Amino acid sequence: MAKKENRVNIQLECQSCRKSGLPGVARYVTQKNKKKTTARLELRKYCKFERKHTQFKEVK
Repeated sequence: MAKKENRVNIQLECQSCRKSGLPGVARYVTQKNKKKTTARLELRKYCKFERKHTQFKEVK
């Protein structure tokens, strides 16, 4: 019998790119444990469009 997977792939999207309305939104793909981390993930990562570190939030 196989175990149920706790880790899921998620996408992180740059919030400042999304608000600017310009074409192109920086995204990262990562994993999280859905049992331990039930809330949406927020990290500061590098945005290649803005060339600086910005806030990235999990999207569905």
